Amino acid sequence: MDSKVTSVLDAYHEMMRQEREERTRHQGRLPRPKEGERDRRLFAIGAETGRFVNTLARSLVRPTILELGTSYGYSGIWLAEAARAAGGRLVTMEIADYKSAFAREMAEKAGLADFVDFRVGDAVRLIEDMPAGIDFVLVDLANHLYLPCLRAFHPKLNPGAIIVTDNVRPGRADTAEYVAALRALPQMASLCLPVGNGLELSRFEAFEPATVKQDQ
Repeated sequence: MDSKVTSVLDAYHEMMRQEREERTRHQGRLPRPKEGERDRRLFAIGAETGRFVNTLARSLVRPTILELGTSYGYSGIWLAEAARAAGGRLVTMEIADYKSAFAREMAEKAGLADFVDFRVGDAVRLIEDMPAGIDFVLVDLANHLYLPCLRAFHPKLNPGAIIVTDNVRPGRADTAEYVAALRALPQMASLCLPVGNGLELSRFEAFEPATVKQDQ
C-alpha cells in the first residue's frame, strides 16, 4: 500500500482508538447516546478484518466488488485498494448520504476515489439495479437486511464469487436465519471464521437455477 492509503487508514485507526478510550472511561459501555448520535460512531470492521478482505479481493482478477454498508468508509479503503491492485472496481452502498460523503472524501485523500462507485439509497433496490457479474461481496449493514440483500445479489454472482459477512458468530440469533439460508444455497461453500467480530466466509462455486427461499 502506498503512503496515501496508509495515512488515511491511520486516521481511521486514531478515530477508532478514541472510541475505545471513550468506552474504557465508561467501564466498557458508552453513555446512552442522544438522538442521532449513535449513528455518528464508526463501528468499523477493524484492521484484522480489513487486511483479510483486502487479501481476498486482491486474489481476484479485475473483480467487481460490492460493499453493502459503506458507513464512514473504513472498509471501503481496504476494498478500493484491492480493486486498484487487481484491476477491478468497488461499488459501495449506503443509506445515509452524509456517511457516503465522508467516505468519498476519505477515498479521495487516499487516491482511491477513481476506483469506487458510491451509491446512496436502499441496498436491496440498488442491488436489483446492478447487472450480473459480481465477484466479491462484503455484507456489513443492519443485520435485518442481510437476508433480503442475499436474495438480491445471489442471482448476480459470478462463479467463484466470494462473500464475506461481518458480525457472524456461532449462536448469534440475529444472523442465524441468514447463515442458514446462505449455507443452504446450491454450490455455496461457507464457514464461520474467528476473525474480527466474527465472519462468515462463503464461495459460490457455480450458478444453478435456484433462489433463496422466500417467506411464506
